Order: sequence, then structure tokens, then C-alpha cells
Amino acid sequence: MSLLPFSSQLIADVGISLGDEGKGRLIPEVAHELSNTPAAVSVVLKVNGGANSGHTAAGIKLNLLPAGVVEKEIGHLAIGAGVVADPRKVWWEARPLERKGYAVQSRLLIDERTLVSDLCHRLLDLSWEDYRTNVLKEEPRGSTGRGITPAYGDETGQWQIYYSDFLGSREAFAKKLAQRASRACRTIEHVCQVSATTWSSFFDKLTTAEIRANGEAIEQGVFTKDEFDFVRFKGTAPFTLNLDVLTEVYWQAGSSLAKNIGEVRELILREVRAGHTIIGEFGQAYWLDKRHGFSPNVTASHTYTPEFFESAGIPVQAIHTFGVAKAYDTKVGTHTFITQMDDAHPLAVKLKKLEFGTSTGRQRMVGWFDAVEKGDALRYGGFQDVMINKADALTHSGDWQGDLQICVAYQDATGKTYNHVPRNEAVRKNLSPVYVKHAGWSEDISTVRHFADLPKNAQKYVAAMVRATLEVAYHGEKWPAVLPNLRYLGVGPEPSQIIKDIPATAELVKLV
Repeated sequence: MSLLPFSSQLIADVGISLGDEGKGRLIPEVAHELSNTPAAVSVVLKVNGGANSGHTAAGIKLNLLPAGVVEKEIGHLAIGAGVVADPRKVWWEARPLERKGYAVQSRLLIDERTLVSDLCHRLLDLSWEDYRTNVLKEEPRGSTGRGITPAYGDETGQWQIYYSDFLGSREAFAKKLAQRASRACRTIEHVCQVSATTWSSFFDKLTTAEIRANGEAIEQGVFTKDEFDFVRFKGTAPFTLNLDVLTEVYWQAGSSLAKNIGEVRELILREVRAGHTIIGEFGQAYWLDKRHGFSPNVTASHTYTPEFFESAGIPVQAIHTFGVAKAYDTKVGTHTFITQMDDAHPLAVKLKKLEFGTSTGRQRMVGWFDAVEKGDALRYGGFQDVMINKADALTHSGDWQGDLQICVAYQDATGKTYNHVPRNEAVRKNLSPVYVKHAGWSEDISTVRHFADLPKNAQKYVAAMVRATLEVAYHGEKWPAVLPNLRYLGVGPEPSQIIKDIPATAELVKLV
């Protein structure tokens, strides 16, 4: 049996809801737990997604770079082959962080097989959303507009541009980029049927979005507003691009990273053999996986533990999975949200003041804790440890002194009970939640650091979340001897606001 606090040197940091669970804050906790040991964390690997997955760690908001950047003792920040990365975005995050004293470029390694995403993908992203709403007359998908799905589309369509292309000639890169631009423009004009006016508006929309997102860097003088000018890429005629400017900007951004492009798989193997720990940082969550989630409200990558090995490029082996959730649920976009609260509910009013997307700033919907989703993530995805964040946000205040609710099953119009998430969306979207109520608390728990010091009702609610999750995962079966443990309980946004001495699961669930 391992003497380490985790069952493997490989750790997967995954979400078990619909994203936005606070996965970024897990990385410093694991790093601190292993500091001053031979198994100290030496690599944080971004496993999937791109600039659509926002993480916050130690107060630093990130999209593309691994959240391990905030831990100065972690020697390597890796971007795996499962990622789609815009080289301009690498610099937009790296330079402000360097200004703040975080070493980025000296620690960064981008895999040669990491996919290059660029402006073409962002234009396609906006165009497909326009096609969905204006041509098909369907609900918007809720895309971030960062070009992630079209970038992965180039992978499956065999039109890849890899980061290794930045190690070759400018001419070869320019040829590939020109072909990509032509395909994108023809698709936007003839398939998506975007109007010339809408086409032109995309460049203004992207400019506005990036100036907003990079406002702090502009204020600090790291960049000028001209850096985020997308209008310069527009061609003289509708549905054309200024290829000279596009090629120069992307070649400059990518080739400037040449020293950071290499073999992530060799790095991971070397560090494992040296006895160190590698954390795989995942974007999105189990229910946004392109295969296991519900299209079209999914991302374009695989979002759970198995993708660690594909992105790192190493053999499948033992891995320790952390499932991360919040003490309530949130969603963005147009998802079926079975446990959504009424917007007029006092708790919903309170929570929505906290809930905005890190990547886009979009308002999140809020709902009660859905143990059916969490239980199925355990049953079909698997995890050894759990982190639950934002328990402090549920403290009673103001006009509301009511109960908390946990969804333990679903029910259809005939009264039939569903103890697992139906895989058929036509069934799922017509279900209602089955709730169990739990008494709330009014005491401020943001300063509590020991589980025993929590109000009794808070202890019971935490125990109820864990118990309900297990009852779904093992419905109709005997519970296994080894159960996942709630290892960390977040009671505030600061790194110090975490409770770590939660009783073992077998004891914890006896509280309810």
C-alpha cells in the first residue's frame, strides 16, 4: 500500500457537475499537502479544452494556462496534446502574470501535438451560433465564442495545425493557415449563411470581448488596446480575411514560443520515474463531456479522467481522481436544469450575485445540489476523493430563513422514479426533481477551519450531500468497503478558507 496521501502519483482534478466547481483551488491544496515530500508536485498538466475553461487559483483568473502557475515551487506547467490553444492567448495570460512575479515561460512546455486554434475558429464559432438561431430557429447553444468546437473539428477533419508547425518554416505555416482561412470563410458564407453585416460585426464583437477580458493588462500597460484589435484581420470584401496580417500575427505569436514546444509525454514519464506527482487539470466537467453529456450543450473535448492519458501521451495506469463540486449547482447556456431555483427565491438572488463565468462573465443559473448527477459521475466516472466548495454561500441571511434541499432522484409525469440520469435527453428534459429537505443555518462559517466547529445543521447538510451521492451511485447495491472521502470543504474563496479534517465517509454519513 502506498505511504503517500494519495493512491497514485498521477492525480486527475475533474468536475462532477456542469463546470464552474472551483477546480482551480484544488491544485494549491494538493501541492501544499505534498510539499517537502519526495512526491512533491512537479508538473501541472492542462488536459483538455482551451481558453473556454476558466479557473481561479489564489485569486488569479486563468483560461488557458494551468492553475499551477500560482505555486512557485511547481517546476513545470504543461499543455497536453488534448488541448486546443491560441498562441496569442498564451501571451495574453503569460505576460501579465510575469509582471506580477509568476514565472511562466521558464516553466511552460507545450506539446508538439497541441492543436493551434486561431481567429478562423472564433469566426466559425460565432457563425454556427448565428446559423443555429437565425437559420434553424433553434435556441442558442451557449458557446463561449472562443472557437473551441471548430478547433476540435479541424482535428477530426484532418486539418490540424500543430504547435510543431511553429518549429518549421513560415512558408509552410502560411500555406496551412491560408487553406484554413479559405475553408472557414466559404463555410461561413455558404453553409452558415451569415449576412455581410453580421460577418462584419463579428470583428467588433471579438475586439470588445477581448478588451474587456484583458482590461487589467491594458491598465497596467502590459498591452495596448491595439493588441486586441480584430478589425485589422478583416478583408476588403465580405467573407475575406487579410491573410498577410493574420499570418504575421499568428506566426509571431507561435514562433516566439519555440523554446516552449516539445515532448510533454517525455516530461511526464521522467517525473513519474523520479517519484514526483503530476496533477492533470481538466476543463469543464463530467456532464459536459462530448460523449457522456447532452448535445448540443457539451464541450468538444473529453472532460474526465481517461483523457489524462491521451493528452499526456503515456500508458494507462493507476490514477487518483478528485471529484470537485459546489454545495449547490450552477449552469450556463441553455442546459436542461432540473434543480434550477426560482430566480425570485431569496437564496437564488444571493447566489446569483456570486455566480459569473470566469471565461465570459456570463451570469450563471443557480439550483439545488443534484446528487443524481454527482452519484452517476461516481458510478460511471469514478473518483477517490471529493472537494465541495462554497458551503458558506448557503448561510441563511436577509429575508430567507428556510430549508435547504438536495435532489435525490427524478420523477416523470406518471410518477415513475429515476434513480440515475437518463441518457435520453428527450426523457431527461421532462423530469422533475425529488427533493429531501434539510435544516439550514444562520451562523457565519467562513472563519471555521475544523469540521467539529461547524453548526450542527451545516455538518448534517454536508453529510447529506455525501450520503445522497453514494445512495445514487450504489442504488440497490451494497456499498463497497472503500468509499470516496470528502477531503476538502470550501467555506470561502480564499486559499485559507478550507476545512480538511472531515470525518471518514463511513462516519460522516451517520450524521444523517
